[in-house]
Amino acid sequence: MFVYLDNSATTKQYEAVTAEMLKYMKHDFGNPSSLHGLGIEAEKAVKAARVSAAAALGVLTEEVYFTSGGTESDNAAVYGALTARKRTGKKIITSAVEHPAMIEACRRAENEGFEVVYLDVDDRGIIDMAQLESEMDDEVVFVSVMHVNNETGTVQPIEMIGSLKDAFNKKRRRNKTGMILHTDAVQSFCKLRCVSGLKNAGVDMISVSSHKVHGPKGVGALYIRGSINVSPFIVGGGQEKNMRSGTENVPGIAGFGKAVDLCMKGTTDGDGAAVQGLDEVTGKMSKCRAFLLEGIRSEIKDVKVNSPENVKTEGATDTAGEVRCCPSILNISFLGTRGEVILHTLEERGIYVSTGSACSSNKKGRSHVLSAMGLSDKEIESAVRFSFSGDETVEQMEYVLSELKTAVERFRRLGSVLDRKSVV
Repeated sequence: MFVYLDNSATTKQYEAVTAEMLKYMKHDFGNPSSLHGLGIEAEKAVKAARVSAAAALGVLTEEVYFTSGGTESDNAAVYGALTARKRTGKKIITSAVEHPAMIEACRRAENEGFEVVYLDVDDRGIIDMAQLESEMDDEVVFVSVMHVNNETGTVQPIEMIGSLKDAFNKKRRRNKTGMILHTDAVQSFCKLRCVSGLKNAGVDMISVSSHKVHGPKGVGALYIRGSINVSPFIVGGGQEKNMRSGTENVPGIAGFGKAVDLCMKGTTDGDGAAVQGLDEVTGKMSKCRAFLLEGIRSEIKDVKVNSPENVKTEGATDTAGEVRCCPSILNISFLGTRGEVILHTLEERGIYVSTGSACSSNKKGRSHVLSAMGLSDKEIESAVRFSFSGDETVEQMEYVLSELKTAVERFRRLGSVLDRKSVV
């Protein structure tokens, strides 16, 4: 049996998405800046995809800019905001559990003279709101807290953060020159309906990626509130309203737009298979996640659940003190094992999982997310991430549970034997 549970790393591209891309590779292959018919058709594809992305984000069409992916969107948000506000302040606030794209961008900013505050998180991965409020001052120009963590699925209280930011700017009458709030929504886009409410919650910039929502790799988008001033990320030909120059990746963008439509609305994929809409997908993810979690707890001893258990599927309002998790992610430490060994053992049985983020070339590095949450080295070493797309079945989860139990027990027996031999 084949079971793919590494959807937070990348998702399987829908057949209908591939078909849409081929149209702009083989037929309507023109440059969208060209004035002839082929160029106009390519331009229409870009516009249609922008409409789709904007609708899913709950923003204006003209506020969406296409990029090469989530990493570029995060970097563009940081540098675009800082460059435009270099005379306003020299302080950035982010969290200790951000994606490497944000962490490394902030470290570069530190080398350029900016002060960066990395907010602490508790054992559930939630930022310290009191620390955030205490760090807000007139020097802060940029705040970035990811919506859903890519390793644990923890949903940050973005609405509460947005309220703090808006209140601060209003009090100081700095609505146009005050601090900007950005969120990396790569793991929540087309998975949580509340993403469409982030703009109204005070978020000024949002990063999303195509290949996390069954679209092609190498494409993403950045929402920028129309009222804020952001410097261009790439200069040259003036594409993307002078914000990101360079000929648009029309096939990729068209595929991205198609994927968003499929994820949000549901339809029939190109191979005839039914594609569920957002509500159906989140429901299936929640069901399979809950089944697997219950099974692990009842059949495997000595486990530590690193993801919050209260799954968030809808709603745009945070409840004070309530910690929620995106239904697409489940992170568990199988104590007395090594996550990497469990990963490869399951792979031999057709099951694909992860030990953490796949977005770094240093794949053997220690998880900075789990470390920030206070996990021990042994707990981090034994962590496994299961991430869902909504295509999974309970039957598949039964198979995963069976093979996982066998793998964990086998490793623990082997470890016990090796420990006894080392003592002798």
